[in-house]
Amino acid sequence: MLVQSAHEALQILEDNDVIWCQSMAATPYKLLDGLADVAMQRNNLTLLQLHTEHSEVLNNPQLKGHLRQRAFFVGKSTRTAVNEGLADYVPMFLSEIPKLFRSGEQKLDAVLIQVSAPDAHGNCSLGISVEATRAALQVARKVIAWINPRMPRTHGDSFISLKQIDRYFEFEAPLPLHAQPKQSDVTTQIGQRVASLINDGDCLQMGIGAIPDATLRCLGNHRDLGIHTEMFSDGVLPLVESGVINNSRKRKHRGRIVTTFAMGSQQLYDFVDDNPLVAFLDVEYTNDTSVIRQNKQVMAINSALQIDLSGQVCADSMGTKIYSGVGGQMDFVRGASLSEGGRSVIALPATACGGTVSRISSMLNPGAGVVTTRAHVHYVVTEFGVANLRAKSLTERAEALINISAPQFREELAKQAWNDWGLKVRTS
Repeated sequence: MLVQSAHEALQILEDNDVIWCQSMAATPYKLLDGLADVAMQRNNLTLLQLHTEHSEVLNNPQLKGHLRQRAFFVGKSTRTAVNEGLADYVPMFLSEIPKLFRSGEQKLDAVLIQVSAPDAHGNCSLGISVEATRAALQVARKVIAWINPRMPRTHGDSFISLKQIDRYFEFEAPLPLHAQPKQSDVTTQIGQRVASLINDGDCLQMGIGAIPDATLRCLGNHRDLGIHTEMFSDGVLPLVESGVINNSRKRKHRGRIVTTFAMGSQQLYDFVDDNPLVAFLDVEYTNDTSVIRQNKQVMAINSALQIDLSGQVCADSMGTKIYSGVGGQMDFVRGASLSEGGRSVIALPATACGGTVSRISSMLNPGAGVVTTRAHVHYVVTEFGVANLRAKSLTERAEALINISAPQFREELAKQAWNDWGLKVRTS
């Protein structure tokens, strides 16, 4: 039913409802603005989400008892609320969230979405973010939509009939844009080192940020690269245009880019609009290791906040302070390992805080979350080198990691390797 506003559309919410919110750059932020008001007339609403854009309005302490956020991935809009106890963080592989909904393990009453205008057949599109929203739509009793004419019409698992939407309103507004991050000498060097590990015909998974972009900029002389990923951004566009990325050697969805969401510039959103060469698929499928491994030469490129001398990778927190989430890192690290000729890379700057802190440490900070275990990690890359940890002993790992740490920390790390682990290592 067409209504005049987000506030009116949200009136069908009831006390104790559990709500899923479409996330990433497709966050229905106009609905969230309305929810901040409507929730004050409801009790015990729960909002489940991934990273959301422009959702700071929900961090109001006055919403206590009315609305509680539960984030499977923490971003800028929810980070302070989570770490101050005003919202909850739920560590979970992104690929498993749809299973929660479909199995009924997670109760779900309503879904908030932002969709494209309907086509001639009455079908809207979830546009640039399918993720777990496809599963949520299959089980929720109430679907509330913001129809935004600026939302791209994407192909894959993104379509929803207007008949399936209980309440919707129409309003044209910009999609959140993410400019390509500026490159530094550090990110450029890391990108060059990661690119040196990529072979012709590789099927890439990578995220958003300076390091993925720096890596992609170094691939102009490669051939027949493919994309099967959780997300992608603007860095792939020049390589698609030049034919470097053509997906011709993929076994799954040959000739097509596979993703579950996209985030970037208007140019990126224009590229995916009505483009059958890009498939936006359910994250339970895109991040399934049994699917990922079917492509040959999967190259998974991910980042980290900290890594210890045994190879344990922390990617979601700084000690006990939650920074992001588990996401799909392990899905792709494992899928790449099982792929024929596959590899995975954890790429990170060697230092933080202006060079005063080494990201490679003897032990992880207390409370730090291990996202990728030491048994799964393969390559680790910093601006100072590449460490191959696959099938390496603890001593060999510690030595390799110390030798790609910032030089000013190597002597102290070697001492800590002995004091903390009983490992005698040589440094270069």
